[in-house]
This record gives sequence, C-alpha cells and structure tokens, in this order.
Amino acid sequence: MTGRWITANLKPMPEPTQSPTVELLEGLATTRAIRRYTDDPIPDDDLAKILFAATRAPTGSNRQNFRFLVLRDGEVATAAKRLLGESFRTGWAEKRSTDGYEAGSGQDLSSPKARMAATMQHFVDNFERTPVVVLPCIRVRHGGLIDGASIYPGCQNLLLAARGLGYGGVLTGWHSPVEADLRELCAIPEDHAIAATIPLGRPQGNHGPVRRRPMSELVFDDVWGGDASWAIEPSGTQHTQAGPKPT
Repeated sequence: MTGRWITANLKPMPEPTQSPTVELLEGLATTRAIRRYTDDPIPDDDLAKILFAATRAPTGSNRQNFRFLVLRDGEVATAAKRLLGESFRTGWAEKRSTDGYEAGSGQDLSSPKARMAATMQHFVDNFERTPVVVLPCIRVRHGGLIDGASIYPGCQNLLLAARGLGYGGVLTGWHSPVEADLRELCAIPEDHAIAATIPLGRPQGNHGPVRRRPMSELVFDDVWGGDASWAIEPSGTQHTQAGPKPT
C-alpha cells in the first residue's frame, strides 16, 4: 500500500502548462540552475511532493538531522526574503566587480559572460518576488564536509523533484552574511547551521542539457590522472570550459 501511495503521489498535477515528469537519468543531466521565475505560486500539493523528495535523502546513520524551513508569503517569510535579497544584491555586486564581469568579453552583451551577468542581476533584483525560498538546515555534529554529507543530498533531491514537476531552483550560499539575523528572525536553533538558500519557482525559460567539462578531465581510473577509457559520454553531450582547469 505504501509503495502504491508514493508512486501515485509523486506524479505532477495534470495542468496544461506543467511539464511532465522526466526520466531519472534525463533529469540528472538536464537540471539547470534556474534564476528567472514567473510570479506563479507553487501549489501546496506540488510543494509537498518536492519537500517529500528532499526528506527521503540519506543522512549519516539515518539520523535525519536535517530540517527544511520554507519561506512563502507569511510575515516572517516576507521579512526573511527582504533580508536575503539585500544580502544577495551585496554579494553579487562584489562578485561582479571582483570577477570582472563588465571587462573583456563581458562588454559584448551577446557573450556568455554578459548573459550570465544579466541573469544574475535579474535574479538578485527580483529576489523578494521569488515564490518559494527554502532554507535547508543541518544540526551541527562534526562540522565541515561530514555534516554537509547529511544535508546536500536532500538539496539535490529537492532540485530534481522541482525539475520533474516543472519548476526550477538554484543552490546558493549568499545567506551567510545575514545568517545571524536570519537565525533570530526565523527562530532557528543555535545548534543548526543554514546550509544553503534555495529559491524555487516556475522558470521563465527552460531546463536543458547542462554543460560541464569532458568526462576525460573529471573522471580518473586507478590513479589520479589515470585514463578512464570506459567513461564514454552520451552522444551529443555539450561541454564548457568554465571552472578551474584540470590539474
């Protein structure tokens, strides 16, 4: 009975504008970072399915020491979004200057660099209008990567579920400068860390194949740098040269 209930309830509502569920491996390869959203709210049923998927993720020793704080349109949520929006705008302004987004190819408005800058500016300028913002939290036991291993799988489950139901989001960390204020505002216990901020909404654009470096640069066999000749990419895989160069 339980298995049938889960299968039935993880299917999206049959709305004309909603994308059908996607096959798992396709979803893994096409879940882009979405930063432009319509003003459409996320219905309770869909939001419940997204958070259900998030809470099914693994945790160390199955302690389930994660919590997901969902911000929509309540009084506290509105104040929290405003606080986050200010932090995001400050963070992006610093990054835009430090990383030289307006220099070099960034001066060409049609370049990938300039398009990314425009998307980011739209994202931070309209943050308060984001339909749903999720704060994934984890009870601190060890600190660092070990605690992260019990919260970030849930974040990925959340984003994949959103993708399957026709929504999109992005994992961000620009809440850090205002984490103390967020903690007080939202009554988050001191022994829980805010691991990320995940905005969610219906995309203004589309999901699609993500671009990464070739597998030959990212996957090794036997030793560091060892050729993984079996790591053959699907036909039509698209690549990017962004990110640190392989060493």
